[in-house]
Amino acid sequence: MTVIGAGKHLQQVLEAWPQITYQPHRFGGTEYLIGTREIGHVHGDHLVDIPLTVKMRDEVIAAGTAERHHLLADSGWVSLYLRQSRDIEKAVILFKLSYEAALKQKGFRSDP
Repeated sequence: MTVIGAGKHLQQVLEAWPQITYQPHRFGGTEYLIGTREIGHVHGDHLVDIPLTVKMRDEVIAAGTAERHHLLADSGWVSLYLRQSRDIEKAVILFKLSYEAALKQKGFRSDP
């Protein structure tokens, strides 16, 4: 089951954040970036993949916000299947974690 319109909703949220650009993802869907750093990607209305540190990954998994990446289980990446409307808000939380980490790494601060 997917959340119809989830990908479009996430695009509207993310494109409003400073410094975010987006483009087609090499494995389908849309990837979101700050400069050349990907902060995550959305596969249509059914799946979100987000890069985090391993520590952050463990925290969001323990909180039940996401699960290990569906293909890269030993990496910091997490996956979130968009099965219910509340999963969209979880996706925004995950994107914000990745966004803030990318900005911090680049020496910027911003609140989307």
